Amino acid sequence: MTSVSPAATRSLRVERLGRVSHDAAMRLQAEAVRRVLEAGGETVFLLEHEPVYTLGRNATAADVLLSPARLSELGVAVRETDRGGKVTYHGPGQLVGYPVLNLSPDRRDVKRYVTDLEETLIRTLADWGIRAERSRRPERVTSVWVGDDKVAAIGVHLSRWITTHGFALNVTDEPLSFFGGIVPCGIVDGGVTSMQQLLGRRLSLEEVGGAWLAHFGEVFGREIIGS
Repeated sequence: MTSVSPAATRSLRVERLGRVSHDAAMRLQAEAVRRVLEAGGETVFLLEHEPVYTLGRNATAADVLLSPARLSELGVAVRETDRGGKVTYHGPGQLVGYPVLNLSPDRRDVKRYVTDLEETLIRTLADWGIRAERSRRPERVTSVWVGDDKVAAIGVHLSRWITTHGFALNVTDEPLSFFGGIVPCGIVDGGVTSMQQLLGRRLSLEEVGGAWLAHFGEVFGREIIGS
């Protein structure tokens, strides 16, 4: 379990964006990075995306299984990104979190950062009695699983120890069918699931987001402002 010192606590501004395009969210992250560099203020964005397949740095065209015509018919955009990982889907029914943090001077460890992000999600899922865990298999990195099904994906980018991108947690069943159009995060021997599928009932993103923020503050030693 990750522990933090009260002396290390910083304030973290929360911006709940609702449903936004991937392009708009990337612009907002870039602005938040500038704020961190100029004034030191940190931000986390919580949102839903319009339907989009995002390609990480390790993605290949073969990971997208649908034709351009079919993508257009479904209204799904495709965007290349500078995050780690391969291909994933973002859309309605997912809680997406983009923390823009400065890991200097005390948290300059990429593995620790990813592990701590996983911990915030594992604790959040535990609030609803869902026993999730990190994968013990080396090919299934940076993600949160329930058995052989992925419930949350993580992909991050760091520059000068400033973080961008983050996680996507499947809250409702809406996103699940779209994963059939890709090889999600390179997984060929597992599936995807959602909190709704696991619990048999639908939750709101606002409720799940509030729980996640509380755990994020605990794990990262941040005072949450504007939650």
